[in-house]
Amino acid sequence: MEEIIGCCGHKCNLCLAYRENIASKSDQRRLSEGWLKYFGIDIPADEVYCYGCSIYNEGTKRIDKDCKVRSCTMEKGLENCASCNQYPCTQLLVKMLEYKVILDESSAKIPLEDYQDFIKPYQGKKVLDGLRDNSPSKAKKRLVNGMR
Repeated sequence: MEEIIGCCGHKCNLCLAYRENIASKSDQRRLSEGWLKYFGIDIPADEVYCYGCSIYNEGTKRIDKDCKVRSCTMEKGLENCASCNQYPCTQLLVKMLEYKVILDESSAKIPLEDYQDFIKPYQGKKVLDGLRDNSPSKAKKRLVNGMR
């Protein structure tokens, strides 16, 4: 599957809620439990199904039906927040799910499979920063600065 980056930088193609990644009800249960465990987000397993925010058809299923970041990018005609001149705005910072897990002394590190499934798809800031760093305008600025 090709890379699909949501408005806020989440990687839809890696998200287990993305429609093409759900093979069974147990997949939905596992993701629901993982979101609760790592982020404290309690979404019933039967609601874990998403078309991604880049699909603009009304009535399509999304996890965050009232996402302000998605509304903003649509209003501005942007593919995602990386190309916005107000990046990062307050709405985006509130939305972002960072890899911030509080581990107590008895906790083990996050298993690789859990990291791949529950953390990596939602590192939006890392993805958007990478897109901004690799944008043509940034490359041009680096070249100009490097010539000075």
